[in-house]
Amino acid sequence: MSEFASLPGVSAFNLHGQTAIITGGSKGLGLAMAHGLASAGAKVMLVGRNSQTAVDAAVEISEKYELDAFGYACDVCDLNSVEKMVKAAWVRWRRVDILINSAGINIRGAIETLAPEDFDRVMQSNVRGTWNTCRSVVPQMKEAGYGRIINLASALGLVGLAGRTPYASSKGAIVQMTRTLALELAHSGVTCNAICPGPFLTEMNVPIADTPDGKRMVEQCVAMGRWGRLEEIQSAALYLASPFSSYTTGSMLSVDGGWTAQ
Repeated sequence: MSEFASLPGVSAFNLHGQTAIITGGSKGLGLAMAHGLASAGAKVMLVGRNSQTAVDAAVEISEKYELDAFGYACDVCDLNSVEKMVKAAWVRWRRVDILINSAGINIRGAIETLAPEDFDRVMQSNVRGTWNTCRSVVPQMKEAGYGRIINLASALGLVGLAGRTPYASSKGAIVQMTRTLALELAHSGVTCNAICPGPFLTEMNVPIADTPDGKRMVEQCVAMGRWGRLEEIQSAALYLASPFSSYTTGSMLSVDGGWTAQ
């Protein structure tokens, strides 16, 4: 698919023999990153709520890159479900080298229009879900003496935007979770970093891209004045997933068209 065409230089990364679990991997930024890792030779497990969507995405990757890829249905909010998912990866590969936490939701609106349940849903999915997966892979990575954990934060984990209190709160939490876990794992051979994307044209953002609010956000907030292309997330993920990032931990890598530079 053209939207997942690898950027120049991606071939410089070599992940052959490595394995990756990617939550939210059946669509959006998660799927784009899965394509990036697979193009570098990594075996990938695409995790999503919908089993068929995850399986279909894995089949596409497996056929395109001629490597082992499989889809798995999991609710990241449920620790028991997450532990079973990590066990399935271990049974298949006997190793988990890379974890990318891309699963998440966004509920927009002014604070007085949102229900408490809206806030709770976003925090449960984005924060508790990330914590569950990190908790489940860390023991295996520590035992192996190697691992790469990549959390998807956001530019909105670093700056504010009106009408996004649940999402921005959740992504701020991911920033602090990442920094704290990096300190916990600093002497284990396991790194923990976050990517902070700006506005990308994912399924989550397509509905607002052509609205006055969406256009105004990009024009006012993004220095480059445009939406990110899905393949532009790949190199960031590849660097943080690779041995090249061995001295990088606890970092927030902004891929946001200059949003947080302003």
